[in-house]
Amino acid sequence: QGIVYPAGNYTGSPYVAAPFTIPDQSDSMLYLAFSEHFFQTSSFAYYTAGAFNITIAEEVKSGKILYFYFFLQTCSYFNISTEIFGSIIPEVAKYSVTPYPVMLKLMATEIPIISLEQDSFTAEIQGSMEVFAVLPDSTTQLLFTLNIAANTSIALNIFDQKLVGSLCLNRLQFSLAHSNVGFFEISLLENILSYILQTEVIPSANGK
Repeated sequence: QGIVYPAGNYTGSPYVAAPFTIPDQSDSMLYLAFSEHFFQTSSFAYYTAGAFNITIAEEVKSGKILYFYFFLQTCSYFNISTEIFGSIIPEVAKYSVTPYPVMLKLMATEIPIISLEQDSFTAEIQGSMEVFAVLPDSTTQLLFTLNIAANTSIALNIFDQKLVGSLCLNRLQFSLAHSNVGFFEISLLENILSYILQTEVIPSANGK
């Protein structure tokens, strides 16, 4: 079993390693086994280092962290602006009559929980998304903040002598944490993003 630490920070992990066994087989030259503790400490290290905190502006269309890859790729389908959000959320259209570019700030609010299952692993992610309008003088104005709860899984398979993963979004839920544009129902935005992720983004990710 291995432990992953944030660079330059060797403080103790909140997780305790549990013993695990490797099946007693001898028909292959090499066996690899990763414990749940390895993935849990990896998640803790990335969270502690702030690697799950990402800002998405109009000119930013890519990222390095898998957990937010969904949101980054979804935004690439649009030239994200208050006009786009206003077509989904009428309160945004009333609040921002003039179209402005939009900046998104995504962050994990808790350490993502990694769980190993047979031939797959799942990740429970709690986060938030702040949506800003970018004004002509480059200052930003907060429109609203969403809480995000997501559950993803990756099924692992051997294909053509390679270990490949098949990504699946099991659940994506939003709730309104704060709004400067007034209260609005989040269900339409949630349904649209879920549809794009399920039909466009995740199939594209699995095809890479």
